[in-house]
Amino acid sequence: MVPQLALVPGEPSGVGPELCVRLVQQPRSDCRLLAFADPDTLRAAAAALDLPLNLLPEDAHASAPGDLRLRDVRNAAPCRFGQPDPANARAVIDALLGAGQACLDGRLDGVVTGPVHKAAINEGGIAYSGTTELLARQAGVEVVMMLANAHMRVALATTHLPLRAVPDAITAAGLRTVIGTTHAALRRDFGLERPRIAVLGLNPHAGEDGHLGREELDVIIPLLERLRGEGLDLAGPLPADTAFLPARLRGFDAVLAMYHDQGLPVLKYSGFEQAVNVTLGLPYPRVAVDHGTALDLAGKGTADPSSLQAATALCARLAAQRKIIQ
Repeated sequence: MVPQLALVPGEPSGVGPELCVRLVQQPRSDCRLLAFADPDTLRAAAAALDLPLNLLPEDAHASAPGDLRLRDVRNAAPCRFGQPDPANARAVIDALLGAGQACLDGRLDGVVTGPVHKAAINEGGIAYSGTTELLARQAGVEVVMMLANAHMRVALATTHLPLRAVPDAITAAGLRTVIGTTHAALRRDFGLERPRIAVLGLNPHAGEDGHLGREELDVIIPLLERLRGEGLDLAGPLPADTAFLPARLRGFDAVLAMYHDQGLPVLKYSGFEQAVNVTLGLPYPRVAVDHGTALDLAGKGTADPSSLQAATALCARLAAQRKIIQ
């Protein structure tokens, strides 16, 4: 059975709506899409691109270029390309939560999300640190952010934290949860029977035996030894400056970075256009684009849809994989 996926464009004044319009110009055989969005915003994006868009009821069948089933989530204020309006923050959050709840209720099989403007959401009076955290709270689970492209998968031990706060957030309990969640997701969703994970050190040169920091000696190494004793295939802690060499990467199914900017610059350099953001640990697959709202490109028709296309294709594969093993 073909998976049914929620498609959430994200920030209405950014490039998300027009990327969604581009996405549906070719009928898909790997999934059925249901957009959670404002219809006027999608129509404005289609007009700016001069592309067909035919918004359909939820129970309709999308078969022609530009067909898109819609769950109507209205913006409070008219959308203007490149100009976020905090008045629309509630609609953005409602679309995300509506898509997540539809998956939790078993009515949809996965969620694909476009870029969200964090400042506009917070200025609209809604505390928001990211969609990953939002959907995790809704589902009541602990999750891991993993970014992936054709070359590598990089999971994060910590996400959107100030660098000053990272060392205190690297705890044995936290790392155990992150590694366990990553290992389980690689097995269940990616079909890897015994995934091999490279774990990076926190400090330069993985601490240099304590001369450049003790987090490796006091926290990371003892935990990895315990988890290896439980059967997990873990390498590390490895110095981050050499772990991403192609010859080393070929031996790993995923890399665990200790903080956001330790792992993601390398991944984005290796293939930014096809990179996607995967939330591990949710009861359903969620895959997002790995780029921002690109307000300067909104409405101009020049934004690259590759990341959204890759996110949709991967979410469809993960949802199909879960259907097989259920």
